[in-house]
Amino acid sequence: MKLRTTGIVIIAAVILILKLPLTGNTKKAFHSPEDIQFFSNHKITPLDTGQYFHLPQQCKGCHGFDSLHLANVDINGHDINLYDDWETSMMGMSGIDPLWKAKVSHEIQVNPGHANELQTLCTSCHAPLGHYTAFYKGQPFYTLADLANDSLGQSGVSCHSCHAIKDSTSLGYSFTGEIPYDTNRNIYGPFPGPMPGPMQLYVSLTPNYGPHMSDSKTCSPCHTLISHSVDLTGTPTGSTFVEQAVYQEYLNSEYPTSLQTTCQNCHMPKIEDPIKIANGYTALPGRTPFNLHSFAGANAFMVNLIKNNKTSLGSSAPDANFDSTLVAINNLLKTQTLAVNANFDSTASDTAYFNVSLLNKAGHKFPSGYPSRRAVLQFVAIKANGDTLFSSGLFDSNFEVKNIPSPYSPHFNTINQESQSQIYEMVMGDVNGNITTVLERAFSQLKDNRIPPFGFTTTHASYDTVKIVGDALTDPDFNKTLTVEGSGRDIVHYNIPLNGYTGALTISAAVYYQAVPPGWLSEMRNFTSAEIDSFLSMYDNADRSPILVSNDTLNNVLITTGIASPKNNSSISISPNPTNDGIVYIKNLGKGSNVIVNVYNAAGQLVNVEISLRNESAKVILPNKEGIYFISINEGKKRTTKKIVYLK
Repeated sequence: MKLRTTGIVIIAAVILILKLPLTGNTKKAFHSPEDIQFFSNHKITPLDTGQYFHLPQQCKGCHGFDSLHLANVDINGHDINLYDDWETSMMGMSGIDPLWKAKVSHEIQVNPGHANELQTLCTSCHAPLGHYTAFYKGQPFYTLADLANDSLGQSGVSCHSCHAIKDSTSLGYSFTGEIPYDTNRNIYGPFPGPMPGPMQLYVSLTPNYGPHMSDSKTCSPCHTLISHSVDLTGTPTGSTFVEQAVYQEYLNSEYPTSLQTTCQNCHMPKIEDPIKIANGYTALPGRTPFNLHSFAGANAFMVNLIKNNKTSLGSSAPDANFDSTLVAINNLLKTQTLAVNANFDSTASDTAYFNVSLLNKAGHKFPSGYPSRRAVLQFVAIKANGDTLFSSGLFDSNFEVKNIPSPYSPHFNTINQESQSQIYEMVMGDVNGNITTVLERAFSQLKDNRIPPFGFTTTHASYDTVKIVGDALTDPDFNKTLTVEGSGRDIVHYNIPLNGYTGALTISAAVYYQAVPPGWLSEMRNFTSAEIDSFLSMYDNADRSPILVSNDTLNNVLITTGIASPKNNSSISISPNPTNDGIVYIKNLGKGSNVIVNVYNAAGQLVNVEISLRNESAKVILPNKEGIYFISINEGKKRTTKKIVYLK
């Protein structure tokens, strides 16, 4: 259970007005001395004329930590309050995010003539309450200077930032920070029949049931970002560039249709416990299912960096809350993001053949979001004596991938040299086709081999926004099963030179995630400002170790001299291949009782399967585990081996 500091609580008068039982017999029993002190320092005031949004602290009294452990706890009494979980998420810290501020500073130094417009665009999502308050009051721009003196903007994507979004006809169709807010002091939540009295009386807001709050379209205004490109002189090109399109990637998948999964399902996990969501109101019914407000993504690096610099960045959140957020992020990355399976194919001509299958389990591309993010596939073969026979995708001491070619690493279907590394990323190009990390100069994608989600196709209506770019588009194993799109997988083949080696090999395949790789900052380092210098100092002193997402190991793969892939008898057929249910049929077997069928897994181990031989055919039921299998058929002096792919 997290250690919490006590926040504001709504004063007891509202409970008396509503004639609901108090959680204690006296005001003193309900309010701790810390509560009273905090309340006296932070008056809860209703929205006044010309005000549209509340600070998140206004919500903390009811939806924060309950010192009596009666509300905002699960059935086991564990604290799950909304405020503390949100506060240390990247949503909660978007207004103080030092990388974002440094990048905005970088952009406006590259194109100073667009400074006001750039800052105003960027603050629409990172500091929406400050941005939109200024907009509603007729202020033409909202800049970093405005943000520095605005607690609303610094509160980031806070309670009111999301819960004031109305179910507009534009929702799901307006992007790049165009947020359809309800400015009539209505607020929306996912539960029917909210109690209006307390919020109306004390914060001048009327709570409403809003089914759209459980719909992915509510996330779309900021999670599809399309910018207007400029050339190297700052002149608009007249074209646009898709900086990120998480919502569109999600639409081009099976998640919103057959899988019936929303953004909230993963990033705000549901629990079935009935949760009392407001402190001090014991008569409130428990709400279920309840979405945790952890907002876990993949950016553990920045959460940890902000934690270690929280005082200078203006965060007062306890370290325990940061740690809880980091646990949620790591859990999401390791359990819901990617599956890695390493497989041994065969040996021939002093070469060992392996493949690594990567299955994207997210509802969007992996990696996704801000274009700095990348994933690196690392493959290492270790001899029996501990020496390395082959390696790919290793990092140097600065956490850059070794041997990256200029200008960037291409996508590979087959890797047969240690200088080749599979890096999943989006690479931006300027009007001259050169790599750029200046977002406003981004004119075209030079590469996008980020692994698509399950069900992704090049024929979907949103594909023009979320294209596959580069060699991955023609890779027969990339998002394809045979020629059918939508597998959500990539299979990378490794042809390992043996150089005469025989004996056992240990194969390690692992995928590492980097939110801010060192190369992304190379252009920024040519500029200086308070924001850039501050962030680079934090970055250079941070733990920049890549995060392990998923891995697989093959132990004791036996390599023997002269062993080659058996020649197949072309008359024998095995289908279907791939199989989706683990059942395959063998046809055109030889006659007689001397036919023997064996099945081996990718590591070369004999596995127990169910085999039914009938005359010149056989039915084979594979183990209930997807992967690569080899079916060996012995017909007297003739031996045939077929590789079968089992994809559920």
